[in-house]
Amino acid sequence: MENFLYIHLLMSIIFSILLVVLGNEKSFSPLNSTYIKQAKERFMSLDPTKLPDPPMPSYTFTIYHRDVFEKSKFKDYDSLLENRLARSHARASSLASIIENGNGIGENETLARQHNAQGSKIDREKVPKSTSTYFVNGEYVASFRLGSQEVRNFLLIDTGSDLVWWQCGPCEPNKCYKQKLQPLYVSTESKVFRKIDCFLHGERCLEDLDLSFKCISDHSCTYDFKYADGSRTKGFMGDDVITFVLDQRPVRIIFGCSKDQTSGTTFSGEYSGIVGLGRRKIMGGYSLPTQFGADLMSMCLPGFYSATGSTLNFHTTKWPRATSAKLVPNIKYPSFYFVNLYKVFINDREVELSPSWWNFKKDLTGGIFVDTGTTISYFPQEFYTIFRYVFREEVRDIPMVDTPAGSLDTCYKEDPSGRGLNFPVVKLYFGSVSPSTMLLLAKERVILHFRGQYCLAFSGWDRSFAILGSNQLQGVGLTFDTSANTLSFDIDACN
Repeated sequence: MENFLYIHLLMSIIFSILLVVLGNEKSFSPLNSTYIKQAKERFMSLDPTKLPDPPMPSYTFTIYHRDVFEKSKFKDYDSLLENRLARSHARASSLASIIENGNGIGENETLARQHNAQGSKIDREKVPKSTSTYFVNGEYVASFRLGSQEVRNFLLIDTGSDLVWWQCGPCEPNKCYKQKLQPLYVSTESKVFRKIDCFLHGERCLEDLDLSFKCISDHSCTYDFKYADGSRTKGFMGDDVITFVLDQRPVRIIFGCSKDQTSGTTFSGEYSGIVGLGRRKIMGGYSLPTQFGADLMSMCLPGFYSATGSTLNFHTTKWPRATSAKLVPNIKYPSFYFVNLYKVFINDREVELSPSWWNFKKDLTGGIFVDTGTTISYFPQEFYTIFRYVFREEVRDIPMVDTPAGSLDTCYKEDPSGRGLNFPVVKLYFGSVSPSTMLLLAKERVILHFRGQYCLAFSGWDRSFAILGSNQLQGVGLTFDTSANTLSFDIDACN
């Protein structure tokens, strides 16, 4: 017994030393304002028409940050960043409305198909009909080759959705918005396009749970998608092929053939539609993981100053999986990628709250999920207040500003000489405190350089759940494995 206690004590000491070494090795990350300003200038000078788009093998796409294509609308990088933060807040608010009010596709479509947490079938008749509200403002676009003519189009990718649609000519006058960098896909010019018969393939039309879809007299499955920002698209479901150029392999997918985008807010002309990357479902759903039958999806999100693209892959990953979180299924919101956050440290100081605080509530709200369409990460206010307090205490010898930039609340003055400044790192542990479960965030993943200030790239809000956003995941190789229910991280995979 004494030997066991001795060994246990020795192991505890070794593990504690290891954590201290890991923390001290990377506790402070230098940020240099001169380098950042140069990176911003390089980004703003990019010519989006000359971006590389190499031929890709099957189930692989090139992805870019959407601001590569939209930067010409802004006078400088800070104006662009201000718009990005506004998009982030709008999307987070839309997600909150969907989750807390139950007016999104996740709840309604799933209750009819799945079982509750205790394994009992849920009564179909008790599920209310509703018109879903969807959310737009994804942050990344992927390059697709559409139809038999292989029309190159850019589509927003969205890990929080299972919808796939793009503009679909021929359009009636003024019904489709102008696409600035790509030609319009025209279904009648594709030799392999087919309209979906709702009695054969239109499961969502026949369920009659989501009033955005209807089966009409000619058996077409029509839709009317309303987005939380006021934009709207109407059309009918069809299928066509997308082609992977490297091996000339066509793959048929179901998509929304969108004919009318004139109601409400106008979509951006830099992309032609939206591709949902929500969790694979065994039955129903149109997300690409579902349609490809892919339990494995991997991507690396290009950094916010990146002049190059990265890749989105299905069925394969090229990154090691040494650091992983558990994906936590939520039957109420099945498209989202919830993870098992356990503890948060700033440098070596724990943000002290019970780990159970991150569990789902009885109504399946709460928890934290990964969302590539939200820029900064959002924590419930109670946690964020402690998180912010610890962060401020860990910042050494850098004056805070009295008036923070934009909507951010913890900002510091840059050094007039351009000298590099040291800010704390943030460590997210998933499931347990171990090097194999730690996502180490440093530099631009923690701090935004905005209007001459260094600002904490996290925010608090009066919601019960948290969002891990793309600012924290930029340059990180992500491997989503819904068969093993894991999400793996590889830092600096595409930078």
